[in-house]
Amino acid sequence: MEKHRIYTTSFASVYPHYVAKAEKKGRTKEEVDQIICWLTGYTQKALDAQIKKKTDFETFFAHAPAMNADRFQVKGVVCGVRVEDIQEPTMREVRYLDKLIDELAKGKAMGKILRQA
Repeated sequence: MEKHRIYTTSFASVYPHYVAKAEKKGRTKEEVDQIICWLTGYTQKALDAQIKKKTDFETFFAHAPAMNADRFQVKGVVCGVRVEDIQEPTMREVRYLDKLIDELAKGKAMGKILRQA
């Protein structure tokens, strides 16, 4: 089976779209970065390095220092597919990130996005 093209797409090429989506709704790049760091365990410096290196999505998630255990609480539909029903691990991680950015753009409070009590 052929890999989905998102796996070989550089994270750096999609990152500006995450930021633009958030900023269009009055949110900030810093909030986008906070979500990405929460999800993956990257520090801001390490995230910036991954963007600069133009790491592809598959490598970005495979090398994530500490995927957040609370990410499994992320539920809902992205691109017509329920996130919690996605079987392929890397695609599920990509869709978790998409869903979190969607929540940010919809005005959800950061505490709720980051699954804090």
